Amino acid sequence: MILFENRKAAAQAMIEVLPREQMLREEWVLIAISEGGVILCQEIKGRKPFKIDWLMGASVMAPNNPECELGRVSEFEELVIIDDLVKAFGVQYDYIYGEAHRKHEEKILASIYHFRKGRPLSVLEGKRVLLVDQGTESGLKLMCAIKTVLAQGPEALYASAPVMPREVYSAVEPLCDALFCPHVLDDYIETSCYYSELESVPDEMIINILGE
Repeated sequence: MILFENRKAAAQAMIEVLPREQMLREEWVLIAISEGGVILCQEIKGRKPFKIDWLMGASVMAPNNPECELGRVSEFEELVIIDDLVKAFGVQYDYIYGEAHRKHEEKILASIYHFRKGRPLSVLEGKRVLLVDQGTESGLKLMCAIKTVLAQGPEALYASAPVMPREVYSAVEPLCDALFCPHVLDDYIETSCYYSELESVPDEMIINILGE
C-alpha cells in the first residue's frame, strides 16, 4: 500500500497533523533520528526558523544473526534492549553492553565527526523537542531517542513519523507529551513499502542541512 510519493509528500502529511502555530510560538527544536528524518525535518521547517539536528544511534545485532536487532545505543550511550529477544537467543548482557560501546566508539563517533564536524548535539535542556523519523518498524530507534532526550531535561518531548505500526504508536504515546502520526497501521510491513520513492540521501545534503 503506497501512502507517499516521496519524503516531501510524507512531510506534508506530517505538517497537516502538527501544531504549526504552537511550534513557532514555542520555538520547538526538530531532532531527526535517521538520515531520512533529516530530510523530513528540512521539509517541515520550510522557511520557518526551526533548529534542526540529528541524534545519532546504532543497532546492536544478535551475534549469530546480523538481521536480528537486540538493542540500540545512542550517541550519549543510552541503551534500549529487547529483553525477550536477548533471552530467546541466550545472549549474555555483557555482550550487549560491549557491542553497544563498540558501536558507539567505531560508528556513532565517526558519524558525529563526519556529519556534524564533531559538534555536540544541540542543547535540549529546557527546550521543546520534536523527534522525527520517516517511519518505524519495531519502534526501537524511537524508544532509544526518547530515552536519550528525556535524560537531557527537555521542557517537553514530542515525536512524529508519517507512518507507524499501531502497537508502536500505543507503546510510544505514553512516553511523549504528544505523538503525531497521520497513518497508524494495524498490519505494518516495512517503511519502504509505503513510499513510491525512497532515495538514498547524499551525505553532503545532510551536512549542509545540519550546518545551516
